[in-house]
Amino acid sequence: MIFYPQERLGLFIDGSNLYAAARALDFDIDYKRLLEHFASKGHLVRALYYTALMDEAEYSPLRPLVDWLDYNGYTMVTKPTKEFTDATGRRKIKGNMDIELAIDVMEMAPHLDHIVLFSGDGDFRRLLEAVQRKGLRCTVVSTVKSSPPMIADELRRQADHFIELTDLQAAIGRNGDRPQRPQRDDFRGSPTVGDDNTDGGDDGDDLQPIKTPGDFDNLA
Repeated sequence: MIFYPQERLGLFIDGSNLYAAARALDFDIDYKRLLEHFASKGHLVRALYYTALMDEAEYSPLRPLVDWLDYNGYTMVTKPTKEFTDATGRRKIKGNMDIELAIDVMEMAPHLDHIVLFSGDGDFRRLLEAVQRKGLRCTVVSTVKSSPPMIADELRRQADHFIELTDLQAAIGRNGDRPQRPQRDDFRGSPTVGDDNTDGGDDGDDLQPIKTPGDFDNLA
């Protein structure tokens, strides 16, 4: 059994990484159903969602999702993105939330029994090791069924349990157990955002398209 009813659970969602994993599997996540699913597994203390946002002066297509999550049971942790130019002269935007997530996990560890990390980023291996020494159990949610796999092997080995994202599709997918690829128009003209990790394709840190506001109208 992965979860025990008496356990105090904390969900820590690496927003860009989870989005990249779900996109690779061709399904959209219903965040209301996700919260309900894990709340039924134990005593859900907190669900935190981490993402970088464009400066307030600029319109961010991610803002509708952030606002919806903030009003519907999630604790939002955000910070401004940073713009840079890569070696080829292309303009890119980055927003790494790893430090914020790691600090929150360590601070909340005394109040939890079990953390659920939605990320495949291998940089979190040492974080899991640290909280495991404090007596917490750690579950990682990601996928090995994408090409390449979205989860780093060292993170999967460190976790007490690994949940394949496709196994949750019927429970948390916006279309139940029927995967549906977003239409081309969903991404037309959308900016990109990612973080500054360069440790390969396992962690989902590549720049990614952000959906347009209309894609979040039916989240509830």
